[in-house]
Amino acid sequence: MTRSDQMILVTNVYPVGGHIGGWRDPSAFNRIVMNLDAMTQIARLAERGKFHSLFLADGNAVRQMEKRELFENVTPTDRPASFEPTTAMAAIAQHTEHIGMFVTATTTYEEPYSLARRLSSLDHISRGRAIWNVVTTSYPGDAANFGSAAFPERDDRYRRANEFIEVCKALWDSWAADAFPQDKATGRFLDADRVRRIDHHGEFFDVQGPLNVGRSPQGHPVLFMAGQSEPGRDLAARHAECLFASARTKEQSEELAVDVRSRMAAYGRLPTDIKIIPGVSVNVAETKEDARELNKHLASLVSPELGFQYLSSYLHADLTGLDPDGPLPDLTGDIAGVRSIRDQLYNEAVGRGLSIRQTWTKLIAGTGDEPFTGTAGEVADQLQEWFESGACDGFMLGVPTLPRGLERVVDLLIPELQRRSLFHEEYTGGTLREELRLRAPASRFVDVDEAPAPADTVYAS
Repeated sequence: MTRSDQMILVTNVYPVGGHIGGWRDPSAFNRIVMNLDAMTQIARLAERGKFHSLFLADGNAVRQMEKRELFENVTPTDRPASFEPTTAMAAIAQHTEHIGMFVTATTTYEEPYSLARRLSSLDHISRGRAIWNVVTTSYPGDAANFGSAAFPERDDRYRRANEFIEVCKALWDSWAADAFPQDKATGRFLDADRVRRIDHHGEFFDVQGPLNVGRSPQGHPVLFMAGQSEPGRDLAARHAECLFASARTKEQSEELAVDVRSRMAAYGRLPTDIKIIPGVSVNVAETKEDARELNKHLASLVSPELGFQYLSSYLHADLTGLDPDGPLPDLTGDIAGVRSIRDQLYNEAVGRGLSIRQTWTKLIAGTGDEPFTGTAGEVADQLQEWFESGACDGFMLGVPTLPRGLERVVDLLIPELQRRSLFHEEYTGGTLREELRLRAPASRFVDVDEAPAPADTVYAS
């Protein structure tokens, strides 16, 4: 089995844990708000497990203030207090050597020049380990923090995102890798023939360039997206190098992979130019009973009232006043935020005939027979089935509690995956692109092949 036939593994660095009750577990971190030491500990632990990258999600508003119980108990996805991602990852990069620095930034409220500069700086600081999670912002409340009276329509957000990415790529290409000879003998610090302005004039942006950061070790940071909607899938086919799949089943991940890859030829790209990375929650223990007991314990920390508010936030629907033992209301209409997760939960609940209460307890709280829960062998079996079926190229592994959940993955699951030759045993020592076996981008403005991919690269499908 070649390296290209091995999984890519990513994990979260925000220390609250993946379960809504996870932060309350006795083993969980204490006082995690703005705790860089806890994030650094997670980073070092993940690097010991040879994870390819750490992921730090982000938003640009404090959410759920109108839902007091949900707001005070904090959901894993709301992050009411968190470091700005590129700042935090630049600091964490100083305490790690190989693991990727995977940061979120929005094309809806950022500006291409300043973001391209931050991301290229992170790539230099980390010596070629930067990933940009490209988002168009799914939370309408963010608009109030950027002088905007209305949340932009989805089509407008995706048109802006496409132009934003094109501008960033052009800026990253504005310097050749050899543009700074810094020759003390001749007094020639830079080569003026190895730099170009980009002179971009588009629908949303006017940017002259060049970027005032030299070409980064990877050429461009790796581009990661979460394209689930129709315009999201098309944007991913055009630009993404890794695609997060919000899939509750192997079949959903397979469908996304086939659909997005079928669109790529229209943009001059190969299907092998993108890696499909579904997110799954993993609960590994010495025995399946121990793993189930943790699920039950965490569920017991969540009141029914909090559970229903949490379900309401997932479904983008107010369930207040509805019979908890009755069915969910009709949720087939469009919404302004992320629709894919809402639709998956709703369709599964309706398909299984679940009540509102059962939807919460079985699909979110984790009191049922959860997938990816059990011994290392049992969880590895499921991951292997997804991976070898072609449904994905790896996984973003979430854990219910931190640091214990990740410790169990590193100490129990990773060795099992390595024993099966499904996961690498050591880093290559190159850039993150080389670790992920992604082609390096050639510069569009300077007539030179920049940092070509290794000659022995074999791209996985």
